[in-house]
Amino acid sequence: MKKVLFVVTSHDKLGNTGEKTGFWTEELAAPYYELADKGIQIDIATPLGGQPPIDPKSADPASATEDTKRFDADTELLAKLKHTLKLAHVKEADYDAVFYPGGHGPLWDLTKDRNSITLIESFYNNNKPIAFVCHAPAVLKDVKIKDEYLVKGKKVTGFSNTEEAAVGLTNVVPFLLEEVLQANGGIYSKTENWQPYAVEDGILITGQNPASSKLVAQKLLEQLNTKK
Repeated sequence: MKKVLFVVTSHDKLGNTGEKTGFWTEELAAPYYELADKGIQIDIATPLGGQPPIDPKSADPASATEDTKRFDADTELLAKLKHTLKLAHVKEADYDAVFYPGGHGPLWDLTKDRNSITLIESFYNNNKPIAFVCHAPAVLKDVKIKDEYLVKGKKVTGFSNTEEAAVGLTNVVPFLLEEVLQANGGIYSKTENWQPYAVEDGILITGQNPASSKLVAQKLLEQLNTKK
């Protein structure tokens, strides 16, 4: 049985706004079910361990999808989330791939988390798929392979500047994901706001926004199925 590690933010403060953030429910739920329903075993880890914060806006009925409704009623997954593994205690060798859901939280903690950076480098160096959606590609900011940014010369996507502007957080986030990926040499592309879009470059898979979550998981599943 193939095993995938989900790495989720522990950060719950939306800059200096006094508002809460965390992970975006759809970006965890849709890939989780896409993979778990096909027999993939999933562990969830966070920098602090235990319950990761959910972005309150993603729990709003206006943001609901079939997957988030299933998530809300899934006592088994909700219990698993309460007891996430501590990121420092997980090993790349135990998994076949790693997946990072977004939400704004990762911009503050996972981008600088040394355990996360080392983990991604290890998956990549061992030719195992690494997948990210929405704001999660930001965690690649300081990831390097042989002293070069991992994204350099690679096709990538992620939450766009226009989408950040649309949610009114351009001046709240610590940096704009689209700009950082480009500054690090990534070949960034995007589609219209809120439309599904995912890019593959070898074992690197990135998705633009919440609507791209399932697409990223499908591409990850294809890669897992083709690997021995």
